[in-house]
Amino acid sequence: MNQTGIVNFNMYTEIVFGAGAEKKAAEMIKKHGGKKVMLVYGEGSVKKSGLYDTLTGLLDGAGIPFVELGGVKPNPLRSTAMRGLEYAKREGVDFLLAAGGGSVIDTAKAIALGLAYDGDFWDFYLKKAVPERSAKVGAINTISAAGSETSGSSVIVDDVGGTFKKSVMYPGVVRPVFALENPELTYSVSKYQTAAGASDIIAHSFDRYFLADSCRLADEFASGLIRTVMKYAPAALCKPDDYEARSELMLAGSFSHNDFTGVGKRGYVFSVHGLESYLSAAYDTSHGAGLALLMPAWLEYIARNGGAERTRHAAQFARDVFGTRTGDDMAAALEGARMLREWFASIGMPVKLSDLGIPESDIPEIVKNTRSDERGILPGYLDLDKKAVKEIFDSTV
Repeated sequence: MNQTGIVNFNMYTEIVFGAGAEKKAAEMIKKHGGKKVMLVYGEGSVKKSGLYDTLTGLLDGAGIPFVELGGVKPNPLRSTAMRGLEYAKREGVDFLLAAGGGSVIDTAKAIALGLAYDGDFWDFYLKKAVPERSAKVGAINTISAAGSETSGSSVIVDDVGGTFKKSVMYPGVVRPVFALENPELTYSVSKYQTAAGASDIIAHSFDRYFLADSCRLADEFASGLIRTVMKYAPAALCKPDDYEARSELMLAGSFSHNDFTGVGKRGYVFSVHGLESYLSAAYDTSHGAGLALLMPAWLEYIARNGGAERTRHAAQFARDVFGTRTGDDMAAALEGARMLREWFASIGMPVKLSDLGIPESDIPEIVKNTRSDERGILPGYLDLDKKAVKEIFDSTV
């Protein structure tokens, strides 16, 4: 570690893992003091899979009153969270049970924040206020991807303000109190979403690997997790009901975003996530697919423009993840970027912007709307001005 400041780390979320873990839902809600529940879910897969019937049966059987908020979309909307919050307040809800992927869990977190706040929960996403408390959230994840089941973050698209940009808050207080993880619930996830989910998992540890602070232990955790995903994602794509592959991916998703792979580091400013956020918000594309496109492009830019120390670290990533033997740091870093792109291509992820259905002519608008601070800079491992952002997107054509 190269820093002497205070670093906080709290895993907090209780994970119940294995076949049938979802059947612990009522027991866990009672353990954590839930009296009235809002069951939050997406656009129908929980009902097709039977999970909805299982959960409602468990809640009824335990005598736990509940209401429902269904229809949460991928790239979740502020308007949905607002509607859910109004309903939850009216019904006296004190516990959110989210059954689905990251979008469902992030929506439940937004509602939970609003239940414990007298103002507008959107204040937290605009960084106008810092939350000090939250209603409790429990999660049952049905896809291995975002890791929201163990993270303290929530990402919501602003369809109310008209920007359709993603806003992120990371207060920690909204981290789920429990996550019930059954790999069997991911058997029905499509090949494309399985691949996009694996890419999202990799991105959470990739962005932590490339934080300004240095911690070799964290980098070992991050690179080991990435190698695990690279081993088991193809197996899950080949055989969707491979329990071992699905369980490794599910654990990787949770531990890639619960701060484990960034232990010892401060200042979680995620470089590639910042580049991607406008794409999935504006074009409603898969977040994981956009990350897969941009990680190799960003790594190439860092190798060429980040200076000797960042180039060295990019080369170390290539050696840690791919076993690159090239001695020259620039060559090793570029080889790592190439191998990363080839791996994403091998699981069906995009290698060109057009693979996402986005034309080259849209790049100026994308650059204009890419997340930036008051200086017009995208902060990160290497701060990027608009010229740099354009160069990265141009390299994906």
